Amino acid sequence: MSLGPLMIDLAGTTVTAEERELLRHPLVGGVILFTRNYSGPDELTALVRAIHTARTPALIVAVDQEGGRVQRFRPGFSLLPPARRIGHEFDLNARAGLNLARSLGWLMAAELRAHGVDISFAPCVDLDYGLSEVVGDRAFHASSEAVGQLAGAWMHGMRDAGMAATAKHFPGHGAVVADSHLTLPVDRRSLADLAPDLAPYRRLIANGLPAVMAAHVLFPAVDPAPASLSSRWIRDVLRGELLFQGVVFADDLSMGGAAAAYGDVVTRARQALSAGCDMLPVCNNRAGVIELLDHLDVEPQPASSLRLVRLHGRASLDRSQLEASAEWQRARELLAQSAAPPALTLDAETNT
Repeated sequence: MSLGPLMIDLAGTTVTAEERELLRHPLVGGVILFTRNYSGPDELTALVRAIHTARTPALIVAVDQEGGRVQRFRPGFSLLPPARRIGHEFDLNARAGLNLARSLGWLMAAELRAHGVDISFAPCVDLDYGLSEVVGDRAFHASSEAVGQLAGAWMHGMRDAGMAATAKHFPGHGAVVADSHLTLPVDRRSLADLAPDLAPYRRLIANGLPAVMAAHVLFPAVDPAPASLSSRWIRDVLRGELLFQGVVFADDLSMGGAAAAYGDVVTRARQALSAGCDMLPVCNNRAGVIELLDHLDVEPQPASSLRLVRLHGRASLDRSQLEASAEWQRARELLAQSAAPPALTLDAETNT
């Protein structure tokens, strides 16, 4: 059985009998975990093992563990700073900032891999235009060059730990005020004007970016469908112009931004798959998952299934081995340093 295009969620910290049947459905290819699925490190390991052994090939287990506001697993895990904090370090000392980004990307991924989690949906490569509250301090920087460098370092850190990175939210969520969790944001810039937002993707793709998550954001000057449901964005721009060959995730199809664009969840899923998405998370909507499993009629896509299989995490240390390693201890030292308030350099002659 190949991996299907749907990524679903679970109700609690164990897999129920009903959920076990859902996981075996051929349309399912992955599971996304949330805070409600986490009660401790040992329980997480058991949960991930239960998901992985539900079928062959193993389902992909994912989580949002960026750091800052978006970190689902906290007790027992290193508490990571928001990306903006790393950007501040980059402004003070570019080399130190890049080293911090790579180290924390490794730390995040290594801890998750120690419990079997395959991927974290990170890094966020949206630019910090100071407009989007839902992005806010999740962005590394306002400069596309800085974001490209920092996100690249984070991606390489994840790769060092055996985890594939997912850059989000393509082609950019930072220049809109509306929150796509609630409604459909509209960005009226032309494709040419979006060059800064696309620049980090160009850099990451040139360095082997494994996955991208497409945003529920509408760019009417480019296409009448939001990026997550747009063949123009996914097939023409992302795969055609940017030459991306990895996995394309849609953002959660249950979000208001998707619902505002195209009717029911089955219609949204068909549109996203037709546009070129490989996997569709459907979160906090068990009724929608059941509807999709009953009514989504799609042919298996061998190329898509092959791309998905490549997201499985590589072999990793268990938690005790990880914490005994010199690399984990160095990463924790850098993390502790980053938790301190950023240094300020003031010019006594000009400061007023």
